[in-house]
Amino acid sequence: MDLVSLQPVFSTLWVVWFFVLFIGILLRVLAPRRRQEFEQAGQIPFREDLPARRR
Repeated sequence: MDLVSLQPVFSTLWVVWFFVLFIGILLRVLAPRRRQEFEQAGQIPFREDLPARRR
């Protein structure tokens, strides 16, 4: 067996690996127990900045 004959196997494994990784990321992000954490993180840009202190 040489690398040329293994190329179809490796290309299939890459597709499967990225699909599993994508589904894992989706499950982590969409988990109900993380909702509050992500809502708080989403509000960060809307917080008022404190005025800079003068020295």
